[in-house]
Amino acid sequence: MAQNSTKLLMLIDDEPAQCRLISALASRAGYRTIFARDAETAIATLGTQDGMMLDAIILDHWAPGTESTELVAELKSRRPALPILMLSADASVSEAVEAIRAGATDYLIKPVAPEQMLQALATAVESSKQTGELQPLSEKISTPLAFEEIIGAAPAFRAALAIAAKAARARVPVLIEGEAGVGKEVIADAIHAASPRAKQPYLKVNCGAIVGNLLDSILFGHERGAFTGAFDRKIGLLQQAEGGTIFLDEVDRIPPETQVRLLRFLKTSEIQPLGSPNSFRLDVRVISATNRSLEQEVRKERFREDLYYRINVVQLTIPPLRDRTGDIPGLARHFLTRLALQPGLRSLGITDEALHLLRSYNWPGNVRQLQSVLFRAAVMCDRDALTCEEFPQISTYVAESGTPRPLMSGSTEGIGITLYSEDGNLRPLEEIEADVIRLAIGHYRGRMTEVARRLGIGRSTLYRKLADLGIDSAA
Repeated sequence: MAQNSTKLLMLIDDEPAQCRLISALASRAGYRTIFARDAETAIATLGTQDGMMLDAIILDHWAPGTESTELVAELKSRRPALPILMLSADASVSEAVEAIRAGATDYLIKPVAPEQMLQALATAVESSKQTGELQPLSEKISTPLAFEEIIGAAPAFRAALAIAAKAARARVPVLIEGEAGVGKEVIADAIHAASPRAKQPYLKVNCGAIVGNLLDSILFGHERGAFTGAFDRKIGLLQQAEGGTIFLDEVDRIPPETQVRLLRFLKTSEIQPLGSPNSFRLDVRVISATNRSLEQEVRKERFREDLYYRINVVQLTIPPLRDRTGDIPGLARHFLTRLALQPGLRSLGITDEALHLLRSYNWPGNVRQLQSVLFRAAVMCDRDALTCEEFPQISTYVAESGTPRPLMSGSTEGIGITLYSEDGNLRPLEEIEADVIRLAIGHYRGRMTEVARRLGIGRSTLYRKLADLGIDSAA
């Protein structure tokens, strides 16, 4: 019997090695794991004393006994509030669509990084009271965007994007600040894609997801015998990114020792793998991101001031979605257009009433949460367009808050283009025209002939406008 202080997890899998790995990981987060080798055992376990005390279930897609989605549906019918995470080797969206329609809380693509597994488990359990469309998803469901495809007309967002587009052409380090889910990685991807290094390696590391001093080895590499357990030589990510770009997410979480080594690299462009007598000179562009104020971290002496100035040559601050709700209609339509291209999903519209509802929510998870909500709604929708009925939890939150956001008079809310600035005056025609062109490029996914045709102008005229307005061509 599980103790009150211990959380209980059921793993449905018949692969011994994976069972041992997940059990060991779960124990780090305070879970005791019970095992079910097949569907029949899993269903029977629900009726046991342990089964009645379960906090979560992890199900391997290939668990024997029945189709995994059928098993998810059966488990969910018996225990509706119990979070179910599905593991799958299939990276296609169609697998996620089937799992979520069956009732899965989340899905993870194997092999799963230990930190991602624990984070997904923690999020699922903590969010178990959030049912329906507000349940978070771990996996991404979109591909990188070019600057022209990034939706947003809010002045602060466009200003950050303009700085990013200019910085893309240079080698200088870039620091991107903003709350979790605002799209920092999307901006970093666009910077690399628009840079002269676009065809060179682009590597990413989540500094907050790596425990202890492992980050040193991951970034800089090590020689055989450099430390206990270093049985082989390892080439670090910086060396692997030679000529390209490395993206350091949650850079504020870098340990002090690694901060010193990173500072040296930014000063000299040289790295020295652990245990190596030699240094290597590298040409790597560093883009960093954080959801904290790095300046405050410096004041609290948790981040080196000299390193802060080295990585902060160009700084971007991405505003939260609640501060640019005028962008929500355009973002919603954009995500639905991209989702329609995925297997198992179809083209869907969205009503003005539903868009108004989405604008009235405060989006603590920002753009990432909006994307997740739309994905879940699209998966479950059996109409031709999303309505307020597809967002019951958001409707409840908005009704309980008692402060629905009023419709903006004079703004073309339905298409995501803002006509008025924050001071109530009309925006300059040049800015509105630039937003319309960006929206068209994103909507028609960079097909410039189609963009020109839909805008009613010649292709040469379109390219002239791109140059005049400072918009990089996506063609």
